[in-house]
Amino acid sequence: MIDARDGAGRDTAARGRPERGTAEPEGAGPGLAERDRAAVAAQLGREPRGVRRVASRCPCGNPAVIETAPRLPDGTPFPTLFYLTCPKAASAIGTLEGGGVMREMQARLAADPELKAAYTAAHDDYLRRRAEAARADGVEPLPPGTQSAGGMPERVKCLHALVAHELAVPGANPFGREALDALPDWWRSGPCVEADRDREADRDREGDR
Repeated sequence: MIDARDGAGRDTAARGRPERGTAEPEGAGPGLAERDRAAVAAQLGREPRGVRRVASRCPCGNPAVIETAPRLPDGTPFPTLFYLTCPKAASAIGTLEGGGVMREMQARLAADPELKAAYTAAHDDYLRRRAEAARADGVEPLPPGTQSAGGMPERVKCLHALVAHELAVPGANPFGREALDALPDWWRSGPCVEADRDREADRDREGDR
């Protein structure tokens, strides 16, 4: 089990960490408001493609997770339904992964039938939501056997994907929840991007040309 304590030794799991993100209602969409589009573009360093909606927001108010279409506009399959966009959260998760927690998670997955059942349920939830998104978009669902995300249901391969799932659907992903509770408060130093300020800077640069 991850030792979910912050730098001061406080038990973060006991606090419940409800402030770590807010899942957006599934009816919020489709597409992005201009401010959210600008924020996601700044987070990713490129224009987002195939975005259906903001699935979760950081405590700072910026998008943290976007829901992407199962097929991009050109028809390319895109299995990752929930995509983590916040670079501060992504960096914190990368540090957690570097500490070897996925090996420990993998060992527990093999030894704990209840955990395995919960992780399999997370996999099924992901596939169901992705198929529903495809039907809502009027596109062909991804073929049977297409991966879900993060290694589910047999492996723990990418905490970024598992945390994104948990942020978008609270309570859905056991390893995503563990990882989320173990992370530091990545937003405390301020927003990862200032979308309005970045957009104004872009306009200023264009005006100088």
